[in-house]
Amino acid sequence: MTLGELARARAARQLLHRPRSRRHPADVLRAIAGAQSQEPPSGRLSIRSRHPTLTAADVEHARIEERSILRLWAMRNTAHLIATEDLPWIRPLFAPLMAAFNRRRLAHFGVDDAAQERALSLIAEELDRHGPLTRTQLSDRLDSAGIGVDAERRVHVFPLAVSTGIACIGPGDARATLVATGDWLPDNPSDLDRGDALAELTRRYFAAFGPATEADFAGWAGLPLGDVRAGLETVAPDLREMDALGTKAWQPKGRAPRPVARDLLRLLPAYDTYLMGHRDRDFIAGPERWPELGPGGGILRPAITVGGAAVGSWRLRRRAGKLSAELLPFAELDAATRESIAAELSDVARFEDAGEVPAV
Repeated sequence: MTLGELARARAARQLLHRPRSRRHPADVLRAIAGAQSQEPPSGRLSIRSRHPTLTAADVEHARIEERSILRLWAMRNTAHLIATEDLPWIRPLFAPLMAAFNRRRLAHFGVDDAAQERALSLIAEELDRHGPLTRTQLSDRLDSAGIGVDAERRVHVFPLAVSTGIACIGPGDARATLVATGDWLPDNPSDLDRGDALAELTRRYFAAFGPATEADFAGWAGLPLGDVRAGLETVAPDLREMDALGTKAWQPKGRAPRPVARDLLRLLPAYDTYLMGHRDRDFIAGPERWPELGPGGGILRPAITVGGAAVGSWRLRRRAGKLSAELLPFAELDAATRESIAAELSDVARFEDAGEVPAV
């Protein structure tokens, strides 16, 4: 496969051709193995990039009213949107890792085991008593109880409450609330055996990102290489080995999706999962261009892609309730590409119910 062919094949796996067969936000999230969502608007826009009629309001309805999708910390210890029905296999793989990470960080900042348990007990009591509470409200209650939660500590204490099963992320973006898990998910499903969960993760990853390598899978999941190899061994009968630019890779057996068109243009949001799914991202942008998308420090900028390959970056600005877009192409764009970008911005406006999104 050439780099272009690889990009078009992987873009199809990620639904960038926006098939109508996935009718619900949960259907999209299952197919792409979750959408990174540490920036909630970007998580929602990842769904827009993969479906032609869903709206931001549809996504929030599914999350807040139906609770058929869920925001939680999962792959790579980062916030993701997932289908709630996938919780039984996601939780046993990532919740223990997230809990251990946050406990270590809290200990580093002087919150010992006893204080951590006091904080968790108090959070559980307050959520049971008062219902959804913002992180600021919970911080005030912890401070009143003598458990100091400054900016450095709160980054870890609330993810710890979620990863230990005490709470779920509730309504809100910038002022997101925590909600008692029993209130948010009254039919909280039981976890799978970890081996079964690892097998399901492996199937989902290669269905969403194949052809992909062992290193790709490890980097995307944030799991030890031993786990990655165990998952590959378990599901090997379901995968087809192939060569991807000289590297051994796998994708599911059976007919692969038709590659996306060479001129298919998508405006992908910051941290879009398509940009995060592989260790070697030359198929998206070569080493001379990738720093314009991923300059370091954990930053991954929005991308303008054509046929799955990046041709620039862009920024969606939100000011005083109005949206506008700044285009940052790698090179001069031709008329057809600019026309496609205008159509995408029009669709962003539809998705956000924003009237219009002018390019500035």
